[in-house]
Amino acid sequence: GGELSRISLAIQLEASAKTRVPTMIFDEVDSGVGGAIAEVVGKKLQSLGTEAQVFCVTHLPQVAACGHHHFQVNKTKSSDKTTTSLKTLKADQRVDEIARMLGGKTITEQTRRHAEEMLELLTR
Repeated sequence: GGELSRISLAIQLEASAKTRVPTMIFDEVDSGVGGAIAEVVGKKLQSLGTEAQVFCVTHLPQVAACGHHHFQVNKTKSSDKTTTSLKTLKADQRVDEIARMLGGKTITEQTRRHAEEMLELLTR
């Protein structure tokens, strides 16, 4: 997953200067990284998003905060089937989701402020 996706990201970044690819999909391009490197990956995806439609599945708040849009994907399992739902997040919901990614189920004022700051810094 992640290693091949990062190689693909590097190739797409190089190729995007020469060709027009309308849509790119990355699944856990941030696998195995964190902190500053995750932020770099997020900013690279953000840059690609100015030229093409980019979808990225991520579990890292640094990458999610760089997106132009944010979707929350939920998977529900029952005894006989698995259902996946997709929700477009509004600005306040996005802050809550980034805060959840940062701190877990319980969202505190501190994690909410951190999420707001992260979104402010990374969406420029």
